[in-house]
Amino acid sequence: MNSTIRTQPRAAPVERLPLSPDEPRTLVEVFEYIGRVHPRRDTLNYKRAGQWHSISSEDLLMRARRIAAGLVSLGVKNGDRVALLSESRAEWTLADAGCMFAGAIDVPIYPTLTPPQVSYILRDSGAKALLVSSWAKLDQIGEVLSAVPTVEQVIVFDEPERSEDALTLSQLEKLGAGKLEQEPELLTELGYQIQAEDLATIIYTSGTTGEPKGVMLTHSNLVSNLIDSAGYFSFDKEDCVLSVLPLSHIFERTAMYMYLYNGMAVYYAESLETIGPNLREVKPTILVGVPRIFEKILARVREKSAEKGKLNVTLLNWALSVAKECGKHIVNRRPLPSLLLAQHKFADAVIFKKLRDAMGGRIRLLISGGAALPEDLGYMYLGAGLPIVQGYGLTETSPVITAGQLDDNRIGTVGKPIPNVEVRIAADGEIETRGPNVMRGYYNKPAETAAVFTDDGWFRTGDIGTLDSDGYLRITDRKKELFKTSGGKYIAPQVIEQLIKGSRFVNQVVLVGNGRKFPAALIVPDWERIESYVALKGINATSRAELLTHPRIIDLFERQIAALTIDLAQYEKVKKIALLENELTIEGGELTPTMKVKRRVVDEKYKDVIDRMYAEAEQSGRRSLTD
Repeated sequence: MNSTIRTQPRAAPVERLPLSPDEPRTLVEVFEYIGRVHPRRDTLNYKRAGQWHSISSEDLLMRARRIAAGLVSLGVKNGDRVALLSESRAEWTLADAGCMFAGAIDVPIYPTLTPPQVSYILRDSGAKALLVSSWAKLDQIGEVLSAVPTVEQVIVFDEPERSEDALTLSQLEKLGAGKLEQEPELLTELGYQIQAEDLATIIYTSGTTGEPKGVMLTHSNLVSNLIDSAGYFSFDKEDCVLSVLPLSHIFERTAMYMYLYNGMAVYYAESLETIGPNLREVKPTILVGVPRIFEKILARVREKSAEKGKLNVTLLNWALSVAKECGKHIVNRRPLPSLLLAQHKFADAVIFKKLRDAMGGRIRLLISGGAALPEDLGYMYLGAGLPIVQGYGLTETSPVITAGQLDDNRIGTVGKPIPNVEVRIAADGEIETRGPNVMRGYYNKPAETAAVFTDDGWFRTGDIGTLDSDGYLRITDRKKELFKTSGGKYIAPQVIEQLIKGSRFVNQVVLVGNGRKFPAALIVPDWERIESYVALKGINATSRAELLTHPRIIDLFERQIAALTIDLAQYEKVKKIALLENELTIEGGELTPTMKVKRRVVDEKYKDVIDRMYAEAEQSGRRSLTD
């Protein structure tokens, strides 16, 4: 076994004592617990060829064991790394469980990464085997894979078989079934070797800046976090969830463990594009997502309203304003005034019920994480009868640090620390944490590991935030994303971006201005709304490209931004904007798989636009949008 894996960080991990003798200590014990305590026929559900199919808890356990035995028969030993390159699907969960039973350390790889990025992770982790979703995906990385000497075996999820040096998952399972017939005690013996402090996974951060780092998480890290978080969210075996986020990311992966540990039925969304139809088919009670998903759901409602005419748009906007006001009363535990109550009843009958039905009609809890949830959006969902809470965490913390609760929810904060996790704010405003969920360190990077731990053992999150007197945490910005103007003033971009997104005409926004005289903004318009505005105002334009620089459209955005940021300090105010025609996307490289902006990529990709924006400002001598 590579000695690096056993290396401890500067601070010893925080231990967490099990609450009872029956509480699982490793992920192997978690999966065994699922099969023993929560038998059901529809544990995992996936859609193929237009039909939903189910995998029972019994089959989940049986197939995971066969995959584990198959890996062992291929020479995978306790502590070996096994890479997992796939979209989220049932086989991802089966393979993950199989790796755990085999004592292997799995290494998830985002399927959206480029071949050179995949090669880097395979090489850095020293992966011995690779599980990949499809033959097409294998063909994409074939050239770089042949140059990675550590990968001895490739397993492909999809059929049919191909006459190549790769097995299908069904072949691996058959191999494992034969191995278990010969050695029925194999997995029991392997299970005894797996300890709570052994590594379970190495997850490479997608990162908005810099080279990815392999986060080493132990069985204890993950098990403690899934148990403490699941209890905090009050998940129940009667719940049903639609899984929409990538399992390669720690957020959805730990959430998946929570779902299964609590006996829930899990349905895998076909893709981000099919979330709407899948919600209506599955009718989940729980949906875990990132803010961009919840924004998209509401944007789709707006689009459908616009298709029905101006009256519907006006009615929807009014109803959402009512929802926002009601949401504020709910959070502050104030009774609704009689007029607002009457308005809410009407809005509920004509708008909110349709919104709830569009999400399946049974949602009892929405959980948002991965980035800051715009406050207005949170109030709107809450007021429309779709309770939403925020959570906060990082890959390095397995991930949950804090979370809101339905009966103790403050929109705009990310809640309070979950049980057994502590939070403090450093002198410079950085959030620091410690608990049994904090990683062992970065794989093969001892210096980087040492740098993120304080001398007294707290993990530096890299986020800036505040704790209020009641213990609620509010995230201000990412420390590395703070930038300094040429005048020496520090700007927190996320705060300003959230204010700007308060405009109904704004789809996406990225603040720029590091080393410049003032902050400026790149904005992707909400084109549906802009085109409605153009028609309403009789603006003469033949294409979106023409609208990007149309004086009346630029003036619209400038007025909107000036009104929304009126309370900012003068040096924080946006002085110039540029409109972008196309959305920032994961496929385009501007967003991480959890839809966070890669600022360095945006700066490089739109360098000409940014340079031109500042050059025009210099020529015009403009000082502010409000001047």
